[in-house]
Amino acid sequence: MNTSAADAPIQKVATGIKGFDFIAEGGLPEGRTILVGGSAGSGKTIFASQFLAEGIRKADQNGVFVTFEEHPADIRRNVCTFGWDIAQWEEEGKWRFVDAARDPAQEIHVAGDYDFGALLARIEHAVNTVDAKRVVLDSIGAIFGYFVDSGRVRHELFRIASALRDMKVTAILTGERTSEYGEVARHGLEEFVADGVVILRNVLEEEKRRRTVEILKFRGTMHRKGEYPFTVLPREGIVVIPLSAIELKQRSGDIRVTSGNAELDRMCGGGLFRDSVILVSGATGTGKTLMVTHFVDGAAAAGERSLLLAYEESREQLGRNAIGWGTDFDRLEREGKLRVVCEYPETAGIEDHLVKIKDEIEAFKPDRVAMDSLSALERISTGRGFREFVLGLTSFIKHKEITGLFTSTTPTLMGGSSVTEAHISSITDTIVLLRYVELFGEMKRGIMVLKMRGSRHEKEIRELVIDEEGMHIGHQFRNVAGILAGHPTQIAVSELERLDELFPREAM
Repeated sequence: MNTSAADAPIQKVATGIKGFDFIAEGGLPEGRTILVGGSAGSGKTIFASQFLAEGIRKADQNGVFVTFEEHPADIRRNVCTFGWDIAQWEEEGKWRFVDAARDPAQEIHVAGDYDFGALLARIEHAVNTVDAKRVVLDSIGAIFGYFVDSGRVRHELFRIASALRDMKVTAILTGERTSEYGEVARHGLEEFVADGVVILRNVLEEEKRRRTVEILKFRGTMHRKGEYPFTVLPREGIVVIPLSAIELKQRSGDIRVTSGNAELDRMCGGGLFRDSVILVSGATGTGKTLMVTHFVDGAAAAGERSLLLAYEESREQLGRNAIGWGTDFDRLEREGKLRVVCEYPETAGIEDHLVKIKDEIEAFKPDRVAMDSLSALERISTGRGFREFVLGLTSFIKHKEITGLFTSTTPTLMGGSSVTEAHISSITDTIVLLRYVELFGEMKRGIMVLKMRGSRHEKEIRELVIDEEGMHIGHQFRNVAGILAGHPTQIAVSELERLDELFPREAM
């Protein structure tokens, strides 16, 4: 039995927008009309322009842009930072504007018998002229503001959607929203005539802006549900970060790599696993950055490359401290074994940082990635955004089989858990704790391996000494309790002997 065209599955048109086609499971439904709704500044015009630009660049599909608000010259100028040379495409007959923007000085009075016949004729002429497969109408709500009768608005919307379908183009209609979680579009009608609805949000949470995209519906085809973070970058445009792309399918091996400190390797049962994520938690001054330095030095000695991401110290300060411990960052960079990226967290949003880190990893192709410190990025993001950042980054480096080491600063000098640890502790393979210990009127440092998946490890809390040669791990603290709780107390010798009788060391 032959399958009719009406029964054939709906094909998808790849938008070319990074990450979006994944959550759209292939792209926008071909030959359909999609409403892209969002409040002011949410990125609707960028999304629509990128849809046309990527169609020309990657799919050899020409486009028509119908503008109701901005003039073509403004659109050309606004999107040039993304590398889209619209003027050149116009000369080549790949992009065509239909300027339906009204003169601000002109008053428009819409009569009851007004229709869009003339406009549709102009759009069809433009489509035929450049053989367009993609059409954008931005923003459809601008013209409907002049209609009083909602029934008339709906009728004309249906007429536009039907005409676009007859032209056999995939179309995007952008529409204004008055709130981030209210009506899909301003008139409450646009979503009913569109075959699909995509919502862009720019929500203010905890004094921080967070951009997300959600596919509300695609008629007759599947898509992924929920909101996904996105960012807007120069030379790239919109980049969606689809966390649903994270899959627990990363390969796992038993190859060990050195931490850069032989004694710590012994505490970890012979070293760190190559494809693992390590969290080093401690208060300021406990030795986290020094452990990162040893981590980088150990990689270089093994012929591996490291990417160091620093968010609290400058490149010069890191290099000065490292040379004091016997590690020459300048030499390692010249040899191509190290790349150091230093940046204040506030210079970009959390999603921007994630995209930049992935780009750095793709470009440098390191064997190891160290971040000092992960908790510095907490202050620029909401709790949800930070959790998504951690999941996205750790899953990416695991997929690349890269050894990752992240430092986290505890909220108090004596320890305690932090927001960072709450987000990352469950997805890390190894946790190393650094703590201050007061003993006989002197402040000492302690180190322990709290957990290590897939391997035996020492459970003792041992003394950590830092000098001009670096980090030295000493003996176990035998007469102190409460170190992890941040309230170390000394135990009397008699009590220690009694505990030894109750819990013999041979049985541990």
